[in-house]
Amino acid sequence: MTGREQTARRYLMCEPKYFTVEYSINPWMDPNEPVSAELAVKQWTELADTYRRLGHRVDTIRPVRGLPDMVFAANSGTVVHGRVLGARFRNSQRTAEADHFRRWFLDHGYRDVTMPAATNEAEGDFAWTGQILLAGTGFRTDPAAHAEAQEVLGVPVVSLQLVDPRYYHLDTALCVLQEATPTRPAHIAYYPAAFSPGSQRVLTRLFPDAVIANAADAECLGLNGVSDGRNVVLPIEATHLAAQLINAGYEPTFVDIAELRKSGGGPKCCTLEIRD
Repeated sequence: MTGREQTARRYLMCEPKYFTVEYSINPWMDPNEPVSAELAVKQWTELADTYRRLGHRVDTIRPVRGLPDMVFAANSGTVVHGRVLGARFRNSQRTAEADHFRRWFLDHGYRDVTMPAATNEAEGDFAWTGQILLAGTGFRTDPAAHAEAQEVLGVPVVSLQLVDPRYYHLDTALCVLQEATPTRPAHIAYYPAAFSPGSQRVLTRLFPDAVIANAADAECLGLNGVSDGRNVVLPIEATHLAAQLINAGYEPTFVDIAELRKSGGGPKCCTLEIRD
């Protein structure tokens, strides 16, 4: 095990001011279960404050009435080396979110912004490892979006097949813990049962020292964590995963994100990383 090094990050987030669960587009969402926008805002605020306490920059985009899932900013863009690939959502309830994020990037000086032709739910299904872009498919993002991401972002892409509808996005089943550098490989955590047999073999080959999560880790969306290379922000229920991370040299930081989990989201879902 090598020493874990923190690097300062920049995140884009959206306050869940209008959070509700009025429809169901994943197995976590039950419109009959009560939700509290006030509690969601409180938990989201603690998440954003946690990032700031760890030394990271948090930018925000204004929430829009009628777009309750806009809080899940990670689904709205992928930024690598200052290039922005926007989103094209599979479900009509979220379609309008993409243009709000596109305009945010343009308003903040980004000129290399491409909106995709293929369905692409951004960092929900794209995980940058510092060397390759892991790309999920099976429930939301089209396989054609993987080739499009490679062309737009100019980085190599490895496709992974998701097979469990509870883990409908790659970021619910895999977390990049440490990005690759010229002298150090990337390090990840993942839940094997969320992936097809072939994808499991690919992950084993690429990341032989990965942290392997169990079913309990996955079921609390523990893999929907955010790492800066040393500190890993996790849902409070992910205790088994946290113990493994400590053994691997990381420092877990717990947050309560249970209200937002009612819509199938955790810390990473709320966090779009801007890599300038």
